[in-house]
Amino acid sequence: MLVEVKVQSLGLDRTSNTPVLILQEMEGERVLPIWIGPGEASAIAMQLADMKFSRPLTHDLLASVLSGLGGKLQRVVITRVADSTYYAELVIERGEDRISVDARPSDSIAIALRADARIFAEDELLERASIEISEDSSSFTLEAGDPESGENPPFANADELNEYLRRLNPEDFGRFSP
Repeated sequence: MLVEVKVQSLGLDRTSNTPVLILQEMEGERVLPIWIGPGEASAIAMQLADMKFSRPLTHDLLASVLSGLGGKLQRVVITRVADSTYYAELVIERGEDRISVDARPSDSIAIALRADARIFAEDELLERASIEISEDSSSFTLEAGDPESGENPPFANADELNEYLRRLNPEDFGRFSP
C-alpha cells in the first residue's frame, strides 16, 4: 500500500556530515529518513527556499524536458530498500501512456518539488525504517551510515536501530544549508 508523504525537513547527520532528507506521512506522524548526497540536498534545499536562477539547473532541466515532450510527472514512489540503498520510480504520464522510470529518491524528490508532483512511499518502508516523532526533548545525533553510499549503520540489528529512531526527534538533526 502506498502512503503519501511530504518533505518534512532537510537536516545534516552530525556524525557523518551527510545530508538527511526527512519525509513525513501526510496523514500521520511516521517519518522516513533517507541519507542523500550534498548535490541533491542542495537542489532540494534551493527549491524549498524558492531560489531561482537565470539558467536551469539539472533537476529544473529534467522537469522542463518532461513538460516540453508533453509529459507530466504524476508522482514519485519510494519503492524499496535493498542493501542500504533506497529505490524510487518516477511515474510519468504522457497522453494515455504511463511510464515508470527507475531513479534515486533524492533526484526524484528534487524533480517532484519542481513539477509539483505528489510523493509516495511504500507503507512497509514507513513501518520498517521510520522514526516516530517523539515528545521527548532529549538531544541525539544520528549515528547511522549513509544508505546511498552503501555504508552500514553501526547498529547490531533492526530492533536496536528502531529503538534508537523511536527516541529521536527530527529537530535533533542539524539544519542543511546549500
